[in-house]
Amino acid sequence: MAIYRYTFYKSPNIGVFVKANDSIILIPHGFAETKSEKLAEYLQVREVRASIAGTRLLGPMSVMNNNGMLLPSIASDDEVESIRQATQLKVERASSRFTAIGNLVAANDNGAVVSSLLRGELDQQIQEVLGVPVHSMTIGGFVQTGSMITTTNVGAGVTPRATEEEVRMISEALQVPADAVTVNGGMPFPSSGIVANSESVVVGTLTSGPELIMMSRVFQA
Repeated sequence: MAIYRYTFYKSPNIGVFVKANDSIILIPHGFAETKSEKLAEYLQVREVRASIAGTRLLGPMSVMNNNGMLLPSIASDDEVESIRQATQLKVERASSRFTAIGNLVAANDNGAVVSSLLRGELDQQIQEVLGVPVHSMTIGGFVQTGSMITTTNVGAGVTPRATEEEVRMISEALQVPADAVTVNGGMPFPSSGIVANSESVVVGTLTSGPELIMMSRVFQA
């Protein structure tokens, strides 16, 4: 496994624009082919071009593992069908009024850690579409659970605002080692600047050497 630095639309917040699992990466329509090919090569996946609710914000607008994907209720019929056909995954709209569901749910193939803000309304869908059990919690007093965790089937990077007990609970829920990481020079919301799968980790260009060391430990890179 390796770690790479990358920028997207000249932004180090790469996790806002793309989403990956172990076989595909969602990339916004119109992004330069040569750049997207490099990103797909890093993660050893194939590209799937997409928009969600007409936006390029594919990270916060989706939850994905290797079994399926949840999109917000405002995703169009064409978008849902296009992503379903291209990925060959189970793809459904989430039964929730919240649109940035990627900021509220973190999932791998072993479990999902879900914001208490959702009050159980997505538990059944997550179990059916992603095929994993659900664990509801806040992290460091914050309800944006999905933005506080970046997880693969290898490890989970968690905001340093999480308590030791919360990190332990996240590790148990996702069944992988978990530890605190920051990205892009101290950003405490890992999912904003990390795109990772079981093969590789890609981080924003502002990520420091010490941060890379933390991530190599967590993701076994």
